[in-house]
Amino acid sequence: MEAYVARQPILDKDKNLFAYELLIRGGTENAFPDIDGDIATSQVLSNSFLNFDIDLISNGKLIFVNFTESLLIKGLPALFPKEKIVVEILEDVAPSQEVIDAIIDLSEQGYCIALDDFEYDPSFDALVDLCKIIKIDLRLTSLEESKQLMEQLSEKNIQFLAEKVETYDEFQQVKELGFDLFQGYFFSKPEIIGGGAIESSGANMLQLIKEVNKVDYDLPTVEHQINADVNIAYKLLRFINSATFARDQEISSIKHAIAYLGIDDTRRFISMIALSEISSNKPNKLVLSAIIRGRFCEKIGELTKIAIQSQELFILGLFSHIDAMYDSNMEILMKNLPLAAQIKEALISESGELYNILLLCKYYEEGDWKHCLKLTHKLNIDETELPKYYSSSLEWANGFASL
Repeated sequence: MEAYVARQPILDKDKNLFAYELLIRGGTENAFPDIDGDIATSQVLSNSFLNFDIDLISNGKLIFVNFTESLLIKGLPALFPKEKIVVEILEDVAPSQEVIDAIIDLSEQGYCIALDDFEYDPSFDALVDLCKIIKIDLRLTSLEESKQLMEQLSEKNIQFLAEKVETYDEFQQVKELGFDLFQGYFFSKPEIIGGGAIESSGANMLQLIKEVNKVDYDLPTVEHQINADVNIAYKLLRFINSATFARDQEISSIKHAIAYLGIDDTRRFISMIALSEISSNKPNKLVLSAIIRGRFCEKIGELTKIAIQSQELFILGLFSHIDAMYDSNMEILMKNLPLAAQIKEALISESGELYNILLLCKYYEEGDWKHCLKLTHKLNIDETELPKYYSSSLEWANGFASL
């Protein structure tokens, strides 16, 4: 059974990455015909840990994994390393004595227990006493109800996780309410939408992005701009001299580094570095997400017959978060960049042929396998290639993040 694996970030109060929730499926089909659901889930979990490098998926962080009632009773979580996973108990799991005994056993072994989409009922008291994290879905539970629940359980040593946090306003509200952890895509949207002036440091980075993305950029100009920023210069030289290139002789000049990389790879690298500088006050996950999207869009493009160069698809994914990085309007930002009309159409209007590629990336990230399958059919591509390309995109992006 082919394992489809995606992940959703969980952040702490400072918007640092705390963990990922593992989104898994045995394929893009909506059901497993003639296969028991628990057996299918077991196979998928096994495939996820055997076919994928879990450290690649987790990037060194914890992984939240959902378990059904039957799988908990059968002790399946104990097959996986307690240092790497959080055992997440689904909301439809009944707190039977068998379940409680299974959770006691896992807890005694040192596993971290989380309750998903929690709504208080006295019958869950035994599980509450065993858990370390309680997840509250903001779309199912009001802020007032959340506050009451946290006050009710305030004497217990529990971290509260707010799910489906979609805006910065929601993030601020639930943080002030007392939540410790946050899950959702609020970090990928502008904190304040506006058309105000861009700070000088951001303007300099935008100018570098603009210069390097010209069809035939001027090498001396790019070299000069890189030399003027010690952080970018350092990271470029560190990158070019890393094990990735397995060189016998070190490259010590920016000019030599640019010449060695070539136009396309220099464009990719400088765009990534510049965006990471712009986003220095944003969650690191935002930059990493943009880089993964860029690479994933590029790889998906290999499966399609769309007439556009791969580096442009990379830029499409990479710049899909630029409005959140600048806290500005996408249309205003795109006016300042010499990008292909197709890219601007996808990013501004969310339409056109290229937008379908970006949308496919988003569906995969969210584990929306139903829409993922529909879109692969629409694009006439082989959906079984997606897990491989997503995995390679994670590996590629993690290499950049280590710089």
